[in-house]
Amino acid sequence: MKESTEQVYRQRILRVQMYIQQNLDRDLPLEELARESHFSEFHFHRIFRAVVGEPIKEHIRRLRLERAVSNLKYTDNSIINIAFDAGYQTHEAFTRAFKAVFGCSPSDFRSSNGTAVQRENAAGINESESVDGDIPMKVEIKNIEKMRVAFVRHVGPYDEVGNAWDRLCMTLGKAGCLGSGSQFVGICYDDPDVTAPEKIRYDACITVDESFEPEGDIAVQTIGGGEYAVTTHFGPYNKLGLTYNKLFGEWLLQNDRELRSEPCLEFYLNDPDCTEPEDLLTDICLPLKSK
Repeated sequence: MKESTEQVYRQRILRVQMYIQQNLDRDLPLEELARESHFSEFHFHRIFRAVVGEPIKEHIRRLRLERAVSNLKYTDNSIINIAFDAGYQTHEAFTRAFKAVFGCSPSDFRSSNGTAVQRENAAGINESESVDGDIPMKVEIKNIEKMRVAFVRHVGPYDEVGNAWDRLCMTLGKAGCLGSGSQFVGICYDDPDVTAPEKIRYDACITVDESFEPEGDIAVQTIGGGEYAVTTHFGPYNKLGLTYNKLFGEWLLQNDRELRSEPCLEFYLNDPDCTEPEDLLTDICLPLKSK
């Protein structure tokens, strides 16, 4: 009997979980874990979160902290050595992280033999937060033709991409390249649950024809081409992550499709400058391999 897509994905993520458990004492770069899973780096972290229920960084952090609990309770190792073993460089950083998860300091935990602990949600996930409750997600398979786009690369937190869009729109507006047919597209290369804020990569893109020539920090690339699973996010951009989680956790695990090693595309369907946040519409497009 052929295994379902969900079974295959869960087996591959379980292999990664076992690998993490066996290598907690060293750095575990995302690309190394993605290779172990046989998923692309673009999508591995979201598939991991969909299957496990917490981001990859939080999963590793939680396992290290839980091992620290055992060491505090059952060994005489110094707290600073336990902190180093858990991946923290200072006693203070370890204490802050430990207290955020378990509700007490490591020294209080040790002196109380574990009775002082009041565990919080280690993954930091608000389980009450959801997208449209239990309404099934509407997803369409669409072929997106290749598009030539002018773009500005932004490196930094996603909530600071406005400057990139301002520069791009100003340049294209002066060149007469903005019109009713222009499409506004974002390419999100990194997940803020995984990548440090200052290293997040994002391309602000607007479709252009062959006559447009790149200038300054405005470059040109070709995006799209092929099949995508497309769903619409309703509401503010800072809630896009919830729809991504549902797309990967609900739709992808239940459908017999594999992902291409390319980033997702976001099509912004209305203007955030003249639209209330709750009325914003964004198509999220997940790249699929051809059947």
